[in-house]
Amino acid sequence: MRALVTGGAGFIGSTLVDRLLAEGHAVDVIDNLSSGKLANLADARANRDHDVTFHQIDIREPGVVDLIERRSPDVVFHLAAQADVRVSVADPVLDASINVIGALNVLEGARRAGADKIVFASSGGTIYGEPDVSSLPVEETHPLRPESPYGITKRVFTDYLTAYRLLHELEFTSLALGNVYGPRQDPHGEAGVVSIFAGRLLAGEPCTIFGDGQQTRDFVFVDDVVDAFVRAATRGGGLLFNIGTGVEVSVNELYTSMAAAAGVTEPAVIAPARAGELNRIALSAAKAKIHLGWESWTTLDEGTKAVIDWTRETSS
Repeated sequence: MRALVTGGAGFIGSTLVDRLLAEGHAVDVIDNLSSGKLANLADARANRDHDVTFHQIDIREPGVVDLIERRSPDVVFHLAAQADVRVSVADPVLDASINVIGALNVLEGARRAGADKIVFASSGGTIYGEPDVSSLPVEETHPLRPESPYGITKRVFTDYLTAYRLLHELEFTSLALGNVYGPRQDPHGEAGVVSIFAGRLLAGEPCTIFGDGQQTRDFVFVDDVVDAFVRAATRGGGLLFNIGTGVEVSVNELYTSMAAAAGVTEPAVIAPARAGELNRIALSAAKAKIHLGWESWTTLDEGTKAVIDWTRETSS
């Protein structure tokens, strides 16, 4: 299989690239390096047995359509995105330019290339809006009621995928991801509370919890998520799947666990809640288990330990 991964220098994308190469597939990587890092692809590019080509280009550039057509992938994994809810609230035009217009360029490229399928990274943490507590863990039948521009773009692009499937017979699978965490996630970035906590705890710096800390998220480990992407390359056509653990974990619980693992006893700093963020969310992955044969296997303690260990190794 020839695969193309947009956002392939990011922490999820590069982990997916490693998995695809390990399975013997040829891989093209598209990334503008605005948040992704070439260092994430260092091992992949250094192995002479790997058929991997990196292309530094922004998906908003029209030339990305020609590039994808020219590379002629069998499957396109679309992960490139503006992924910060707060940025989408502050600058919805920027958010839409990347997550709708840029994504359409990728979709057009896949169509012109005659690709068999596009696998899309949607957002289980935003497309459903604020679900009623009684509906948790939320299923894919829940109404899509995003409350942030970011969530809206994810919902809208799945509509485009559905239309392209009908109009052009381009197959797709959309994966509504929980809060993905793991090694390679930027501990200095604006998103990814697990990596941010790890970085600050190991540096002896205070961690900030926004709001009362009782807000919950469905934290799912990156290796588990990558496994779902690989499975979706050949299964689940035309469907949306939640990719999560089904378990709610509060930010307070997360901090307590990670602080203990890092040997830190100081409490977190409390700051005002941030606009556009959900109060509680957890995703039922029962449908993914049926159609993809997928379920998460990494516990939160195992996953956060891996992040702390990786952060310690890379910062030393």
